[in-house]
Amino acid sequence: MEMTILIAGLLIPLAGTMLGASFVFLMRGEMPSYVQKSLLGFASGVMVAASVWSLLIPSMEMVENQGRWSVFPAAIGFLLGMGFLLVLDRLTPHLHLGTDKPEGPRSHLSRTAMLALAVTLHNLPEGMAVGVVFAGAESGTATLSLAGALAVSLGIAIQNVPEGAIISMPMHTAGNSRLRSFILGSLSGAVEPIGALAVLLLSSFLLPALPYMLSFAAGAMIYVVVEELIPEASAGRHSNHSTIGFAIGFVLMMVLDVVMG
Repeated sequence: MEMTILIAGLLIPLAGTMLGASFVFLMRGEMPSYVQKSLLGFASGVMVAASVWSLLIPSMEMVENQGRWSVFPAAIGFLLGMGFLLVLDRLTPHLHLGTDKPEGPRSHLSRTAMLALAVTLHNLPEGMAVGVVFAGAESGTATLSLAGALAVSLGIAIQNVPEGAIISMPMHTAGNSRLRSFILGSLSGAVEPIGALAVLLLSSFLLPALPYMLSFAAGAMIYVVVEELIPEASAGRHSNHSTIGFAIGFVLMMVLDVVMG
């Protein structure tokens, strides 16, 4: 695998976050509710499709010689991924958009810092997903190709654009300068290449566990969708916009994975 392609694949999602965060320089005031809900729905659709086509299905295909038992690595890894994010959610102080009540243990962190931590929690499983699909492609397994790994990276980058905007614009509305809001919004995506690189570095030691790693990343991503994104997208008015956004994001990621994979 060419090093330049690998580096680009790891950094593309961060570039998506930075592009979205830059919207703070272009838009005035708060993001309209229907736009925010559409973008949350879109991000949810991309993450669900990536979890199924790029992670869970390859996880089962890697051990298809086990017959009906091939589902167990996917099932176990998925539940472990859900549990991992549940524990992080309980142990990390964070604040979700549109709420004034922090979650996790008590802390003296600022509202801005807790908003950034919330998005960082969202981005961690996405970085893990990118790392594990590139690890699978590097291992030479027939179920994961370099093109398929790039499709996952590109799909996550696309859904990171609205995420970057959703975090940077409220920070500006809360009193931060546009530049500070952009930097904080961008930094919230920095965990993705870090998480991806960590998975890649460990992959040579954990190659036999690759099916579990794929489904682990899927479980972590689905946790974010079910626990955070969908409730935020469905609350209040304009929930139908989030449904439309979900459909578009799901189909886009499905098409990317099948065409490029």
